[in-house]
Amino acid sequence: MEREVERQLKVLRRGVAEIVPEEDLKAKLKKSISTGTPLRVKLGLDPTAPDIHLGHTVVLQKLRQFQELGHKVIIIIGDFTGRIGDPTGKSETRRQLSEGEVLANAETYKEQIFKILDPGRTEVTFNSRWLARLTFADVIQLAARITVARMLEREDFARRFQENRPISVHEFFYPLMQGYDSVALEADVELGGTDQKFNLLMGRQLQRDFGQEPQVAMMMPILPGLDGMQKMSKSLGNYIGINEPAKEMYGKTMSLPDELMLTYFELVTTVSLEELETIKQGLASGYLHPRDVKMRLAREIVSLYHSEEAAREAEKEFRQVFQLGDLPEEMPEVTVSDTRMWLPRLMVQAGLAPSTSEARRLIRQGAVKLDGARLDDPDTEINVQDGAVLQAGKRKFARLRLSLAPR
Repeated sequence: MEREVERQLKVLRRGVAEIVPEEDLKAKLKKSISTGTPLRVKLGLDPTAPDIHLGHTVVLQKLRQFQELGHKVIIIIGDFTGRIGDPTGKSETRRQLSEGEVLANAETYKEQIFKILDPGRTEVTFNSRWLARLTFADVIQLAARITVARMLEREDFARRFQENRPISVHEFFYPLMQGYDSVALEADVELGGTDQKFNLLMGRQLQRDFGQEPQVAMMMPILPGLDGMQKMSKSLGNYIGINEPAKEMYGKTMSLPDELMLTYFELVTTVSLEELETIKQGLASGYLHPRDVKMRLAREIVSLYHSEEAAREAEKEFRQVFQLGDLPEEMPEVTVSDTRMWLPRLMVQAGLAPSTSEARRLIRQGAVKLDGARLDDPDTEINVQDGAVLQAGKRKFARLRLSLAPR
C-alpha cells in the first residue's frame, strides 16, 4: 500500500505550487486505497468567461491525473456564485451576471472541459442545487462563522479598504459560498490556482465547523502568457485558446520564450516526468536544440486539442512559412473597393489589426509586409493590386482582392 500511495503522490505533486497540508493528502490516499473508495476531488468554475485557454487547463490537467488514478472528479458550475462573480484580484465590485448569461456560459464550459477530462468519470453539477435552498436564517448562521477581520485578510479586500474603494457586502459571501460547496459535496480535495488560496482554505474551515473531515487544498501555479511576463489572459492577448485552429495554436507556441518551454511541458502537456527530465538534461548539455524542443512542445499541445495529423500539418506549414519563407497554402481573401488606401485602414479592413492605432504600432515595429516587402511608414498610401498579399507579424496574412477586378 505504501508503494501505491507514494506512486500516486509522485503523480499528483507534478507542477503543484502548494498542497495544504500534504500530510492530509497522504492520509486520504492511504484510506482511499485501503477501502477502495475514490477521493472526491472538486473544482468550481464560475461561468463568467466561456473561452478556455491553456492557463485554465493547468488545473484541468491535474484533475485528469486524479481520474487516471481512479478518483472521482466533481465540476461545480457556479450558476449561483456566478451571479456575484469572484472578487479575487479585482479592484472594484464586479457586475452581476443574469441567469441567462450564466447558463449560456456554463454550457460552453461543459463543452470545452471534456476536451481534457473523461466525461465518464466526471460529475458536473450546479451549486444552485444547495445554495438556492438556503433560507435567510441559514445565510446569517453561515456568515456568523467568519469575522470581517478574517475577510479583510484577503489582499484584494484589504487593498480596496485601504484605498477607500467600495466593497459590497454580497462580495463577502463569495468565499463563504465556495466554502459551503465543499460542505455540500463533502469534498476530499479542492483544486484551484494560487490566487484561490483564501477561498480554498475557507472550505477547510467550514467543513471543520460542520463536523466534516477538512478537504486538502491543492494550488496550481498561474501559467505565464506568451509574453513571458504576465499571466496568460485573453484581455492581454498573450494566450493560446484551446478552440483555436491548429496552425494558429502551433504558431503561437513557437513564439513562446525559450525559458518557459519546460514550464509549459510540465503544466499543459502529458509528457511523462521521466521524459521531461531527459529533455531538461538535453537542453542543459546542448544535445537538444531549443528550436527542436519548442517544435515538440507545439506538436504536443496541438495534438491534445486537435489530432496528431493536425499537428503534423501545422508543423509542415510552419516550416514552409517561417523557416523557408514560403506563403501559407491557405489564407483569407479580403475584398476592397478602393484602389488606393491608407495602410493602417487597409490593415483594419483586412482583419490584420483591430484598430488603426494598433496598425500604426505594428508598422513602426517593422512587422508589416506587402508582397514580401517591408513597410515602415504608417502614413503610407497603398496602391492596391488584385492578388497582393498583406502580412502583419509572423502569422497573419490576407490576400487582397479588388471588387472590380476581373476574376
